[in-house]
Amino acid sequence: MSMLLTLLRRETALAWGRGGGPLVAVGFYAGVATLLPLAIGPEPARLAAIAPGAAWVALALATLLSLERLFERDFEDGALDLLLLSPQPLELTCFLKCVGQWLATGAPLALAAPVAAIGLGARLELAPLIFACALLGGLAFSFVGGIGAALSLGARRGGLLTAVIVLPLFVPPVIFGGGALDAFAGGLPWTSGFALLGAYAAGAVALGPFAMAGACRNALS
Repeated sequence: MSMLLTLLRRETALAWGRGGGPLVAVGFYAGVATLLPLAIGPEPARLAAIAPGAAWVALALATLLSLERLFERDFEDGALDLLLLSPQPLELTCFLKCVGQWLATGAPLALAAPVAAIGLGARLELAPLIFACALLGGLAFSFVGGIGAALSLGARRGGLLTAVIVLPLFVPPVIFGGGALDAFAGGLPWTSGFALLGAYAAGAVALGPFAMAGACRNALS
């Protein structure tokens, strides 16, 4: 257990320090929330209608900023070879990497999501659901993004390749989370969308580490 905690602390510290940690992602998020009213106009009714969806799109794009270096730094300095040879299964290492990524960037972005949405005109009562959806969505983004980061190991322009791989996989969480928020705002049943978002996140957490480990072994072979 102590070895797992040590590895989790290492991965969280690396994710926090990689490219500025959450500061760059949250700054990007704040920039989108600030520039959007300038692009579509300051009408409160229009902003309120698109606020939850805009917050989701910004969350997905902000997550991409920190994915490129998830495995690449360990791949370049040889640490990934040592992790492969360690007593811990590589799948567990990949799981902890993504959890560390989520703790360092996904959780701060989830805290920023209600603030950004309310700043764009969303109703205050939406804040708890926005936070819960952003937490689950951020978890799904971290594990799905980890698959893309592992598949692009050793490739030129790995960041672009990662984006090409993971952006289509980011669509279902955006649809489910945005649908739940829209239904809640309209007084309609919203639990099915939230349940689908949770199921997608659970599937990504369960299956993602195996896909990442396979991609890492292929890159090291």
